[in-house]
Amino acid sequence: MYREIMVNSQIEMRGVTNPAVLAAMRKVERDKLVPDEEQPAAYADTPLPIGHGQTISQPFIVAYMTELLNPGPAQRILEIGTGSGYQAAVLAEIVREVYTVEIIPALAERAKTNLDAMGYRNIHFRTGDGGLGWPEEAPFDGIIVTAAARVIPEQLLMQLKPGACMVIPLGSCYSVQSLNVVIREDQGFKMKETIGVRFVPLTGVTQ
Repeated sequence: MYREIMVNSQIEMRGVTNPAVLAAMRKVERDKLVPDEEQPAAYADTPLPIGHGQTISQPFIVAYMTELLNPGPAQRILEIGTGSGYQAAVLAEIVREVYTVEIIPALAERAKTNLDAMGYRNIHFRTGDGGLGWPEEAPFDGIIVTAAARVIPEQLLMQLKPGACMVIPLGSCYSVQSLNVVIREDQGFKMKETIGVRFVPLTGVTQ
C-alpha cells in the first residue's frame, strides 16, 4: 500500500513513465533498507540518513535516474556507491546482473546482508574505490553513480560499452549539482545535463 502511494503520488505524477521502473519501485521494500529509526519515513519523498555521513536517495531521484539509464532485461549494470542497497535492488528487478561498489566497508556489508535476506541473487558486491569501477567485469551496458563527482572518472568512461550511457551527478557537495547522462559513441562521448540534484560526494583516490 505504502509503495503504491509512493509511486502514484511522488513518481508518476512527476513524469516517470517507464513501466519497468515503475514496477520495480512498487516492488522493492525500501523499509527493509533504512535504519530502524527511519522506518516511519521509509516511503516519504526525501533522502534519509543511513550512517557514516551517507544517505539513501529520495524515491523520485532513484526512479528518475533509473529511467535515464533506460535499463533492459538482458543488461549488466555497474553501480558506484551501494549505500543502503536501494538503487541496486531497483536495478536488480529490471536487469540481468548488477555490479555494485561501495567504499565504506560497514555500508557494503550491511547492504549485502539486507539484499541477500530479501532474496536478490543477481547483485554482486565489491568494497573499494568506486571511481575505479569493476574492470574485470567490464564493459557494462550502463553505469549509474550515486554520489557527486568533481570530474567524471576516466576509468568509468572506459568501462562503458559503445552506445551505453552513464548517469552521474557532477559538481561540488557545497552547491547544487547537475545530473548528467553521458553516452559513449564510436568517436568519443556525448553529455546531456538534466536536473539539479544534491548528493554526497564521491570519495576515493580518483576524486
